[in-house]
Amino acid sequence: MSTSSPPTPTGRVLLVGGGPGDPGLLTLAGRDALAVADVVVTDRLAPLAAIAQHAPQAEVVHVGKIPRGEFTPQERINEILLTHARAGRTVVRLKGGDGYLFGRGGEEWQVCTEAGIAVEVVPGVSSAFAVPALAGIPVTHRGLSQGVAVVSGHVAPEDPRSEVNWAALATSGLTIVVLMGVATLGPIAQALVDAGLDPATPAASIADGASPDQRVVRAPLSRIATVADEGRIAPPAITVIGDVVAALAGMEDLG
Repeated sequence: MSTSSPPTPTGRVLLVGGGPGDPGLLTLAGRDALAVADVVVTDRLAPLAAIAQHAPQAEVVHVGKIPRGEFTPQERINEILLTHARAGRTVVRLKGGDGYLFGRGGEEWQVCTEAGIAVEVVPGVSSAFAVPALAGIPVTHRGLSQGVAVVSGHVAPEDPRSEVNWAALATSGLTIVVLMGVATLGPIAQALVDAGLDPATPAASIADGASPDQRVVRAPLSRIATVADEGRIAPPAITVIGDVVAALAGMEDLG
């Protein structure tokens, strides 16, 4: 009579949004997730100091993506998550901001659930709103903006891969928050102006938000790309376009 070994218990994956970078902006639920992690699979923009503080017991796997540089393919990240979870481990997938906003959190949820792995989601403080707030910019403000559109700028408006209707945004009356748009900021600004947005519309670019190195440049939309370049704004950076940029700072701060 043959016997078989007991099956290895299946682990779980916690998709944790780590916030905009400051470990103090990690949620309590995110902290608690790190405390039970056997493995932390982390992006480079996640709050790395929080790992050392709250998950000293965990194996740390870095899968960060450097703009136009080294990166770990998403397929490999998926494989790492499944391998560790199938070995019975609790895996925290730690991302900067919120994993469901340009963080591929939905893709990772699908991969895990299709493989029969239990998944829990811990939302994070989104950099799209937190970083402008830390720079003195409310993305909505009574009398100025009744809504906000968060868009990816990783490809320029004229690029065939672009899925953003920039012309519609130009006439929407919404605050526009652009993530991943440093290299394409010039074409984005031009596309908005060409579609009818006033070139004098206030704009601001914020680099290294929620960190001691945070810096902000402000200018009218027509000049924001030039001023950002002169100010050495580099990824990670967020650009806000709309009257809210001057809501608290005053127009005198614009270049």
